[in-house]
Amino acid sequence: MHNENQISSNDSYDAVETASDGSKANKGKSDIEGKKPTSKTSLLKNWPLMSSIIVYCVFSIQDMAFSEIFSLWAVSPRKLGGLSYTTAEVGEVLAISGFSLLVFQLSLYPLMERIFGPVIICRIGGVFSILLLSSFPFIGMLSGLSLNILLNCASIARNVLGVSIVTGLFILQNKSVDQHQRGAANGIAMTGMSLCKGVAPAVAGAVFSWAQKRRDASFLPGVQIVFFGMSGVAAIGVLMTFKPFLAQPHP
Repeated sequence: MHNENQISSNDSYDAVETASDGSKANKGKSDIEGKKPTSKTSLLKNWPLMSSIIVYCVFSIQDMAFSEIFSLWAVSPRKLGGLSYTTAEVGEVLAISGFSLLVFQLSLYPLMERIFGPVIICRIGGVFSILLLSSFPFIGMLSGLSLNILLNCASIARNVLGVSIVTGLFILQNKSVDQHQRGAANGIAMTGMSLCKGVAPAVAGAVFSWAQKRRDASFLPGVQIVFFGMSGVAAIGVLMTFKPFLAQPHP
Protein backbone atom coordinates (compact mmCIF):
# COMPACT_ATOMS: atom_id res chain seq x y z
CA MET A 1 0.00 0.00 0.00
CA HIS A 2 2.83 2.36 0.89
CA ASN A 3 4.53 1.64 -2.44
CA GLU A 4 1.31 2.30 -4.33
CA ASN A 5 0.89 5.69 -2.61
CA GLN A 6 4.51 6.59 -3.44
CA ILE A 7 4.03 5.62 -7.09
CA SER A 8 0.82 7.67 -7.28
CA SER A 9 2.59 10.65 -5.71
CA ASN A 10 5.44 10.39 -8.21
CA ASP A 11 2.99 10.20 -11.11
CA SER A 12 1.20 13.32 -9.86
CA TYR A 13 4.51 15.17 -9.55
CA ASP A 14 5.50 14.15 -13.08
CA ALA A 15 2.15 15.32 -14.43
CA VAL A 16 2.49 18.71 -12.74
CA GLU A 17 6.06 19.09 -13.99
CA THR A 18 5.03 18.17 -17.54
CA ALA A 19 2.19 20.69 -17.47
CA SER A 20 4.57 23.35 -16.16
CA ASP A 21 7.07 22.60 -18.92
CA GLY A 22 4.29 22.73 -21.49
CA SER A 23 3.11 26.13 -20.29
CA LYS A 24 6.68 27.46 -20.41
CA ALA A 25 7.08 26.11 -23.93
CA ASN A 26 3.84 27.75 -25.02
CA LYS A 27 4.92 31.02 -23.43
CA GLY A 28 8.29 30.83 -25.15
CA LYS A 29 6.58 30.10 -28.46
CA SER A 30 4.27 33.07 -28.05
CA ASP A 31 7.24 35.28 -27.17
CA ILE A 32 9.03 34.16 -30.33
CA GLU A 33 5.94 34.79 -32.41
CA GLY A 34 5.65 38.23 -30.86
CA LYS A 35 9.19 39.00 -31.95
CA LYS A 36 8.66 37.98 -35.56
CA PRO A 37 9.31 40.73 -38.12
CA THR A 38 6.33 42.80 -39.11
CA SER A 39 4.82 41.90 -42.48
CA LYS A 40 4.90 44.09 -45.57
CA THR A 41 1.26 44.94 -44.95
CA SER A 42 2.22 46.72 -41.75
CA LEU A 43 5.05 48.49 -43.59
CA LEU A 44 2.52 49.89 -46.03
CA LYS A 45 0.60 51.26 -43.04
CA ASN A 46 3.75 52.91 -41.68
CA TRP A 47 3.05 56.48 -42.77
CA PRO A 48 6.47 57.97 -41.86
CA LEU A 49 8.01 55.35 -44.15
CA MET A 50 5.47 55.61 -46.97
CA SER A 51 5.44 59.42 -46.97
CA SER A 52 9.23 59.55 -47.30
CA ILE A 53 9.07 56.98 -50.13
CA ILE A 54 6.45 59.04 -51.99
CA VAL A 55 8.57 62.20 -51.67
CA TYR A 56 11.57 60.18 -52.83
CA CYS A 57 9.66 59.04 -55.92
CA VAL A 58 8.66 62.62 -56.76
CA PHE A 59 12.26 63.82 -56.61
CA SER A 60 13.33 60.74 -58.59
CA ILE A 61 11.04 61.82 -61.43
CA GLN A 62 12.60 65.27 -61.47
CA ASP A 63 16.14 63.90 -61.19
CA MET A 64 15.70 61.40 -64.01
CA ALA A 65 13.99 63.96 -66.21
CA PHE A 66 16.93 66.33 -65.77
CA SER A 67 19.42 63.58 -66.59
CA GLU A 68 17.50 62.84 -69.79
CA ILE A 69 16.99 66.45 -70.84
CA PHE A 70 20.44 67.84 -70.04
CA SER A 71 22.31 65.79 -72.63
CA LEU A 72 19.63 66.33 -75.29
CA TRP A 73 19.60 70.05 -74.63
CA ALA A 74 23.39 70.34 -74.67
CA VAL A 75 23.86 68.60 -78.04
CA SER A 76 20.92 70.34 -79.73
CA PRO A 77 21.81 73.07 -82.24
CA ARG A 78 21.62 76.71 -81.25
CA LYS A 79 18.72 77.38 -83.58
CA LEU A 80 16.63 74.92 -81.54
CA GLY A 81 17.61 76.47 -78.22
CA GLY A 82 20.46 74.08 -77.42
CA LEU A 83 24.17 74.58 -76.81
CA SER A 84 25.61 72.86 -79.91
CA TYR A 85 27.95 70.85 -77.69
CA THR A 86 29.69 67.74 -78.94
CA THR A 87 29.26 64.45 -77.10
CA ALA A 88 32.85 64.78 -75.84
CA GLU A 89 32.11 68.19 -74.32
CA VAL A 90 28.97 66.84 -72.65
CA GLY A 91 31.04 63.97 -71.27
CA GLU A 92 33.55 66.41 -69.79
CA VAL A 93 30.79 68.33 -68.01
CA LEU A 94 29.32 65.13 -66.59
CA ALA A 95 32.75 63.84 -65.52
CA ILE A 96 33.54 67.04 -63.63
CA SER A 97 30.13 66.89 -61.96
CA GLY A 98 30.63 63.26 -60.98
CA PHE A 99 34.02 63.89 -59.40
CA SER A 100 32.71 66.90 -57.48
CA LEU A 101 29.79 64.82 -56.30
CA LEU A 102 32.13 62.15 -54.95
CA VAL A 103 34.14 64.73 -53.00
CA PHE A 104 30.97 66.27 -51.59
CA GLN A 105 29.51 62.96 -50.46
CA LEU A 106 32.69 61.87 -48.71
CA SER A 107 33.53 65.15 -47.02
CA LEU A 108 30.77 67.75 -46.69
CA TYR A 109 27.47 65.87 -46.57
CA PRO A 110 28.03 64.05 -43.24
CA LEU A 111 28.82 67.37 -41.58
CA MET A 112 25.76 69.07 -43.08
CA GLU A 113 23.51 66.20 -42.03
CA ARG A 114 24.66 66.47 -38.42
CA ILE A 115 24.07 70.23 -38.40
CA PHE A 116 20.76 70.55 -40.25
CA GLY A 117 19.21 67.08 -40.28
CA PRO A 118 17.87 65.21 -43.33
CA VAL A 119 14.53 67.03 -43.61
CA ILE A 120 16.02 70.53 -43.65
CA ILE A 121 18.61 69.40 -46.20
CA CYS A 122 15.81 68.09 -48.44
CA ARG A 123 13.93 71.37 -48.22
CA ILE A 124 17.00 73.52 -48.86
CA GLY A 125 18.07 71.28 -51.73
CA GLY A 126 14.61 71.39 -53.26
CA VAL A 127 14.32 75.18 -53.10
CA PHE A 128 17.75 75.73 -54.64
CA SER A 129 16.97 73.11 -57.29
CA ILE A 130 13.94 75.15 -58.36
CA LEU A 131 16.03 78.29 -58.74
CA LEU A 132 18.84 76.46 -60.49
CA LEU A 133 16.61 74.66 -62.98
CA SER A 134 14.97 77.95 -63.88
CA SER A 135 18.39 79.43 -64.72
CA PHE A 136 19.51 76.83 -67.28
CA PRO A 137 17.71 78.40 -70.29
CA PHE A 138 19.41 81.72 -69.53
CA ILE A 139 22.80 80.06 -69.12
CA GLY A 140 22.27 78.70 -72.62
CA MET A 141 22.21 82.25 -73.98
CA LEU A 142 25.88 82.68 -73.11
CA SER A 143 28.83 81.53 -75.19
CA GLY A 144 32.53 80.85 -74.95
CA LEU A 145 34.36 80.61 -71.64
CA SER A 146 31.54 82.13 -69.60
CA LEU A 147 29.18 79.42 -70.84
CA ASN A 148 31.63 76.64 -69.99
CA ILE A 149 32.28 77.94 -66.48
CA LEU A 150 28.66 78.63 -65.58
CA LEU A 151 27.40 75.40 -67.11
CA ASN A 152 29.91 73.34 -65.14
CA CYS A 153 29.07 75.18 -61.93
CA ALA A 154 25.34 74.74 -62.50
CA SER A 155 25.75 71.05 -63.32
CA ILE A 156 27.85 70.46 -60.19
CA ALA A 157 25.36 72.33 -58.00
CA ARG A 158 22.40 70.49 -59.50
CA ASN A 159 23.93 67.06 -58.94
CA VAL A 160 25.04 67.93 -55.41
CA LEU A 161 21.55 69.14 -54.52
CA GLY A 162 19.95 66.08 -56.07
CA VAL A 163 22.09 63.58 -54.21
CA SER A 164 21.65 65.52 -50.95
CA ILE A 165 17.88 65.20 -51.26
CA VAL A 166 18.00 61.50 -52.08
CA THR A 167 20.43 60.71 -49.26
CA GLY A 168 18.34 62.64 -46.75
CA LEU A 169 15.22 60.73 -47.76
CA PHE A 170 17.08 57.42 -47.46
CA ILE A 171 18.04 58.36 -43.91
CA LEU A 172 14.40 59.13 -43.10
CA GLN A 173 13.29 55.79 -44.52
CA ASN A 174 15.79 53.84 -42.45
CA LYS A 175 14.82 55.73 -39.30
CA SER A 176 11.14 54.95 -39.88
CA VAL A 177 11.53 51.19 -39.42
CA ASP A 178 13.33 48.75 -37.16
CA GLN A 179 16.59 47.13 -38.15
CA HIS A 180 15.00 43.87 -39.31
CA GLN A 181 12.53 45.76 -41.55
CA ARG A 182 15.02 47.88 -43.47
CA GLY A 183 15.55 45.37 -46.24
CA ALA A 184 11.84 45.19 -47.03
CA ALA A 185 11.46 48.97 -46.69
CA ASN A 186 14.32 49.63 -49.10
CA GLY A 187 12.80 47.10 -51.50
CA ILE A 188 9.52 49.02 -51.54
CA ALA A 189 11.40 52.30 -52.07
CA MET A 190 13.47 50.87 -54.93
CA THR A 191 10.35 49.48 -56.61
CA GLY A 192 8.60 52.85 -56.51
CA MET A 193 11.72 54.67 -57.67
CA SER A 194 12.22 52.26 -60.58
CA LEU A 195 8.66 52.79 -61.78
CA CYS A 196 9.05 56.56 -61.64
CA LYS A 197 12.43 56.51 -63.36
CA GLY A 198 10.95 54.32 -66.07
CA VAL A 199 8.22 56.84 -66.85
CA ALA A 200 10.27 60.04 -66.47
CA PRO A 201 12.59 59.69 -69.52
CA ALA A 202 9.72 58.98 -71.91
CA VAL A 203 7.68 61.93 -70.68
CA ALA A 204 10.70 64.25 -70.57
CA GLY A 205 11.78 63.31 -74.09
CA ALA A 206 8.29 63.88 -75.46
CA VAL A 207 8.01 67.27 -73.75
CA PHE A 208 11.46 68.29 -75.01
CA SER A 209 10.54 67.37 -78.58
CA TRP A 210 7.30 69.35 -78.30
CA ALA A 211 9.12 72.34 -76.77
CA GLN A 212 11.48 72.62 -79.74
CA LYS A 213 8.46 73.16 -81.98
CA ARG A 214 7.21 76.15 -79.98
CA ARG A 215 10.28 78.38 -79.98
CA ASP A 216 8.19 81.42 -80.92
CA ALA A 217 5.52 80.95 -78.25
CA SER A 218 4.64 83.96 -76.12
CA PHE A 219 4.66 82.01 -72.84
CA LEU A 220 7.80 80.07 -71.89
CA PRO A 221 9.10 79.50 -75.43
CA GLY A 222 11.34 76.61 -76.37
CA VAL A 223 13.20 74.76 -73.65
CA GLN A 224 12.04 77.21 -71.01
CA ILE A 225 8.82 75.21 -70.68
CA VAL A 226 10.86 72.04 -70.10
CA PHE A 227 12.92 73.45 -67.26
CA PHE A 228 9.83 75.16 -65.87
CA GLY A 229 8.10 71.77 -65.74
CA MET A 230 11.02 70.22 -63.86
CA SER A 231 10.99 73.16 -61.45
CA GLY A 232 7.29 72.52 -60.88
CA VAL A 233 7.94 68.89 -59.98
CA ALA A 234 10.68 70.00 -57.57
CA ALA A 235 8.27 72.51 -56.01
CA ILE A 236 5.72 69.74 -55.42
CA GLY A 237 8.44 67.67 -53.77
CA VAL A 238 9.40 70.55 -51.47
CA LEU A 239 5.79 71.10 -50.41
CA MET A 240 5.48 67.41 -49.60
CA THR A 241 8.37 67.64 -47.13
CA PHE A 242 6.19 69.67 -44.77
CA LYS A 243 3.55 68.48 -42.34
CA PRO A 244 1.00 67.00 -42.43
CA PHE A 245 2.24 65.00 -45.42
CA LEU A 246 5.77 64.06 -44.39
CA ALA A 247 5.63 62.43 -40.97
CA GLN A 248 9.01 62.29 -39.30
CA PRO A 249 9.85 59.15 -37.30
CA HIS A 250 9.98 59.45 -33.53
CA PRO A 251 13.53 59.40 -32.13
